[in-house]
Amino acid sequence: MEHLATKIAIIGIAGIAAQWIAWRLRIPGIAMLLLAGFILGPVTGYLDPAQSFGDLYRPMIALAVAVILFEGGLTLNFSEIKETSGGVRRIVLIGGPLVWLFSTLAGHYAAGLTWPTAAILGAIFVITGPTVIMPLLRQAQLSQRPASLLRWEAIVNDPLGALYAVIAFEVFLVVHGSHSAAAVVTNVVSAAAVAVIGGYAAGKFIGWAFIRGYVPEFLKAPMLFATVLGVYAISDIVLEESGLLTVTIMGITLANSRLASLGEMRRFKETVTVLLVSGLFIMLTASFDINQLTALGWRAVLFVVLILVVVRPAAIFLSTIGSTLNWKERSLVAWIAPRGIVAVAVSGLFGNALTQMGIEDGSRMTALAFAVVVATILLHGFSLGPLSSALGLKSAESPGVLIAGGTQWTQALSEKLTEIGVPVLVTDSNWNHIRDIRLANVPVHFGELLSEAAHHSISFNRFSHLIAATDNDSYNSLVCTEFGPEIGRSNVFQIGKVRDDIERNALHFTLGGRPLFNPGMDAADLRTAIWKGHTFQATGLTDEFDFSAYQSTRSKETSVVLWVESNGTLRFAQGRNKNEPRSGDTVVAFGPPTETATPSPNADRTGLQHA
Repeated sequence: MEHLATKIAIIGIAGIAAQWIAWRLRIPGIAMLLLAGFILGPVTGYLDPAQSFGDLYRPMIALAVAVILFEGGLTLNFSEIKETSGGVRRIVLIGGPLVWLFSTLAGHYAAGLTWPTAAILGAIFVITGPTVIMPLLRQAQLSQRPASLLRWEAIVNDPLGALYAVIAFEVFLVVHGSHSAAAVVTNVVSAAAVAVIGGYAAGKFIGWAFIRGYVPEFLKAPMLFATVLGVYAISDIVLEESGLLTVTIMGITLANSRLASLGEMRRFKETVTVLLVSGLFIMLTASFDINQLTALGWRAVLFVVLILVVVRPAAIFLSTIGSTLNWKERSLVAWIAPRGIVAVAVSGLFGNALTQMGIEDGSRMTALAFAVVVATILLHGFSLGPLSSALGLKSAESPGVLIAGGTQWTQALSEKLTEIGVPVLVTDSNWNHIRDIRLANVPVHFGELLSEAAHHSISFNRFSHLIAATDNDSYNSLVCTEFGPEIGRSNVFQIGKVRDDIERNALHFTLGGRPLFNPGMDAADLRTAIWKGHTFQATGLTDEFDFSAYQSTRSKETSVVLWVESNGTLRFAQGRNKNEPRSGDTVVAFGPPTETATPSPNADRTGLQHA
């Protein structure tokens, strides 16, 4: 037991370490998880999850996948796909069956599989795993339309692909003489009814109980977690793999209900999902027998190539003819279709079943599925960023700044940032506050930043930092508190004077963002500074004109706000920076015009003190 506990701990540590290394190196996290799994499994032989966990291995995988799909369903709000709903329907309802058909043909004629094995494997390749898509979308910074298409397709097709595989297997049982056709139809219809009605009813019941206050706050997330597992298990009793569709529909139902606590629960689920995805990929990779892959031969290579460059593109282009999607969006979606955990897990389940029934090539199913999973993760994972940039489908080529509050000061800041190529968006619910900013050709959002509408109309993955700069200090703190978990608590800033903890109006230290200035300045101070003639200046540093020389030419009233590194990275003066601007960086400061500044070799560096 102690030995097993050590292996579980190593799986968790290796998974999070792989995710962290990938974040530091700016490469797809899934690729690092695959590498970690290979090292722990086939390379060193230390980890063999199927043997270590025994009969618990597959139920653990199944329940973890159910939680992941439910969390994905929580991200699918119908208001998000108003512009792409037609494309999503076509890709799911027409593209999915086409992928099934084309993959079956490729499996039989290219890979040499028998028709039963090819049909089941072809159904499995309808699945484009959200466990892979979601991490890739976080890194790729796609514009909203293609990101929405890929996310919706991955989450909806995941359970549908598993159901297609079940249908193919049930048809095989009819041909084999194990089942009657009437029994198959009854099972499939019953499973679909249980999945759709049960998932919808479970979501509505949870929403009703939460809104009515029948569940205390501290029990909401645990109860939701337990309900997901229970609903999945009950649905799977009716028909195997139908539980995936049930929990997905339950998640979508909750995502489109008006629950005040849904944001907190979604963050909890995201945390759990990161842990589960990390652990599952390592376990599945470590369980793989590399000899099975090498034994497939050249026909397996041909099969993988056909799946990538023929089957998927043909299905997407045919299914989206006449849709509102442009050719760039269709091209991106036609190429990007990474497979993940569900494809490997389902292929293993049906591969074993076929082998036990005398279908000799059933054992090849898992190896072929794993080959496609590895190929798509590596090729699609590393090509998504460059391809989206080449097609002009990235939301921003460099990280941007989201500014809450339309004032003269934010207008001056946004104009200067736009001038030096930093993406910026100014938001305010008062049209008069952002009218002049809009006339200055600075992007604006008219509406309440904290509203649900803003959540669906603003691509927050475009922005690496947020500045709350309204004339209401409490609202600024609320905005920073709300977006801190999403953008990063070290990357949200607010104007205002920092109050002493003993003051009755002081906010708790866990609320709000980091102060933008030191000492703090509120909206009134900034208005006064603007009235006195203070402006924003952007100055490039060189080897000859370094940061010390820059400071000597600036007034003591000048405060450095941020600087843009040569690679486009933003660094805020009051952020957690341990370095100063260097040659090649552009410093953005707020203060008196440089021509009125009094150069001093001992200029005050207060503007760059680190919090």
